[in-house]
Amino acid sequence: MATYVFRVRFRLDTAPGVRTTPKTFETTVRVPAVRPGEDGWLLFRDALWRGEVNDERHARKLAESWLSVPVDSCSFSEFQTTETELATLREAISDDLDAFNAESVRDVLHKYFGSAIRVEGDKIE
Repeated sequence: MATYVFRVRFRLDTAPGVRTTPKTFETTVRVPAVRPGEDGWLLFRDALWRGEVNDERHARKLAESWLSVPVDSCSFSEFQTTETELATLREAISDDLDAFNAESVRDVLHKYFGSAIRVEGDKIE
């Protein structure tokens, strides 16, 4: 399944007088991509720009909803996908280029993902 990969730094909010060491942690968060056409499939358009998060505050809020902890920072690392999933994404984008204010699918992918797309071979089961 296609996956968004983010680096997230979060903190533990403790009760008064309780201390943790460390207080902040960094982790890699992998978020499954929603299939094109389904609600939420435009995460890339709504959260990324040129391979970076487009709004740090929005990205932190998203990460907080994924992790249920206070998030200090969230950065986009890459979009991992297979050739088949990428073809499906390209087709969905192609069906409505006007929604992306772009002239080609390539432009859309570059505009939002930059060069942060990693394509892996399809697995034969």
